[in-house]
Amino acid sequence: MLTLPFALTSLIVGFAPLFTKPVWKHIQVLLVGAILAPGKRTVTSALRVMGLSRERHFQTYHRVLNRAVWSSRQASRILLSLLIDAFVPSGTLVFALDDTIERRRGEQIKAKGIYRDPVRSSHSHFVKASGLRWLSLMLTVRIPWAERVWALPVLTCLCPSERYYEERKCPHKKLTAWARQMILQVKRWLPEREVVIVADSSFAALELLEAVRQEVTMITRLRLDAALYEPAPRRQPRQNGRPRLKGARLPTLAAALKDQQTVWAAHTVAGWYGGTARVVEVASDTAVWYHTGMPPVPVRWVVVRDPLEEFKPQALLSTNLGSDPAAMLECFIRRWQVEVTFEEARAHLGIETQRQWSDKAIARTTPAVLALFSIVTLLAHHHYGEKQEMFVRQAAWYVKRLPTFSDALATVRQQLWREVGFRTSRSETDSVKIDRALLDRLTDALCYAA
Repeated sequence: MLTLPFALTSLIVGFAPLFTKPVWKHIQVLLVGAILAPGKRTVTSALRVMGLSRERHFQTYHRVLNRAVWSSRQASRILLSLLIDAFVPSGTLVFALDDTIERRRGEQIKAKGIYRDPVRSSHSHFVKASGLRWLSLMLTVRIPWAERVWALPVLTCLCPSERYYEERKCPHKKLTAWARQMILQVKRWLPEREVVIVADSSFAALELLEAVRQEVTMITRLRLDAALYEPAPRRQPRQNGRPRLKGARLPTLAAALKDQQTVWAAHTVAGWYGGTARVVEVASDTAVWYHTGMPPVPVRWVVVRDPLEEFKPQALLSTNLGSDPAAMLECFIRRWQVEVTFEEARAHLGIETQRQWSDKAIARTTPAVLALFSIVTLLAHHHYGEKQEMFVRQAAWYVKRLPTFSDALATVRQQLWREVGFRTSRSETDSVKIDRALLDRLTDALCYAA
């Protein structure tokens, strides 16, 4: 029977009611195996690293993903509560929303499509990729031992391609519709907390902003040529006709950039991209963003420019008219950590190495692997709270001051291996005894590591 370390047991015990007892036993094996396994994150690789390569009923572990009855949405809710208790027990919660492409091929993968590959593409180079589109909502928090903001995946859902809906002769569900559903779901989980959602220009859609602005504050990019208007004038007594949606047209933000009368204020942003402080100039005001056939949305817009002219001017919007421009900019900068999390998950957690083919297993595996990023962070945070130290890989040619996710994962793995089978010799304190079975597992894992 698998004996888990106390830190891991105390963390995951809240998930146990979601599963039956047999499934829960298999879940624990797969969880520890997914943390310890290098390279691919398949069920078989998790079983190998756990010493179960000769398990005759290996198919029962596959059924955890493709047949067992459990709710990944409820698991996300429990994970979110753990993250909030550990990192942001009070104050405003800032979530980052973004999508990514998991490159997958195969005729049996029904939800795949052809998308622009954001990792390999650039402004001048367009690369297509066949795969699955995932939309992930991540809680951005400052990690004390890393001294920077990390984006921790909370809720991830599969957004099938347009062809998937065409083959089933049903309306296509857009990415913004999935985003609306996820945002409102998280707000229902957190009715008493102030929630801010930051996203890129893909989610600067009037329908989405109008649908969620009463519940959360949305901060996204805004086009410099967006059509902005004054608020609709107040209706006069006994005035006939439909109420006006907007007032007079305002100059575009591109025109405001060139206007000599625009008032600019200097702000120092402490956590600029790369973690350095940077001085920028901002101009801000309120307006109504409107497009024909769409709902009008009152927004606070902010234009950011660099006094040194090292980057092009950019514009942001907030659905909260009382938002502070400097606070808007600091929140939006957190969005970049989503890209860091996606890259770390690919490099260290085996995203795109899964090999499930059934629809249910596909819909569960990638969200579970992304959630593993948050679970590893929680375990590392618990270790730091007890030891007040964190393993940081050093070398004579590379001095590393602060831990990254690879160090957090190494710390958790080190603790798991130590709890599993390492013992210190009584006669020789500098020697460590290890079981033969554990040594064989370690050797197999290291020899076949990708």
